[in-house]
Amino acid sequence: MERRFPGGKVLRLVIGDITRVPADAIVNAANSALRGGGGVDGAIHRAGGPSIMQELDEIRARQGGCPTGSAVVTGAGNLPARYVFHAVGPIWRRGTHNEPALLASCYRTCLALAEERGLSTISFPSISTGAYGYPVREAASIAIQEVCRHLERPETRLREVTFVLFDQATWEAYAEALRQRAPVE
Repeated sequence: MERRFPGGKVLRLVIGDITRVPADAIVNAANSALRGGGGVDGAIHRAGGPSIMQELDEIRARQGGCPTGSAVVTGAGNLPARYVFHAVGPIWRRGTHNEPALLASCYRTCLALAEERGLSTISFPSISTGAYGYPVREAASIAIQEVCRHLERPETRLREVTFVLFDQATWEAYAEALRQRAPVE
């Protein structure tokens, strides 16, 4: 499924492995310690190779971890990308700890990092919906809203945003959020 925006910009939803989808930047669903983990994080580190963790070691030495709602940037190692944006999403606590705002901040931060670097393409996983337990439908709504808002701006340099989703159920939740956000062309 895709949605087109003025200026030739496009938002795509696909099911697949984010480590195999070429993009200028791949977003990793990282943890605040930036030490690797399971799910998307583990897959990115396995496919990208040790250089990504070496860069994260340097970042940790400089600044410690990464706060929830933010992201840090490394090279992409062996991935089909130039950069990995390691975004730290919130752990779901029934919505009582500012989770929606923190999740939205992850997406906005990554989009801003892409713009700062003059990138054309970025791919996102479904941040926080795995081990962090964020309900997929609520997370999808936030993700779609933030990306659509960004792509609707005339000054946006990004041309293509792809959500690379793990399974059909997650894809369906994102597709529904996209249908509710705006008509699909």
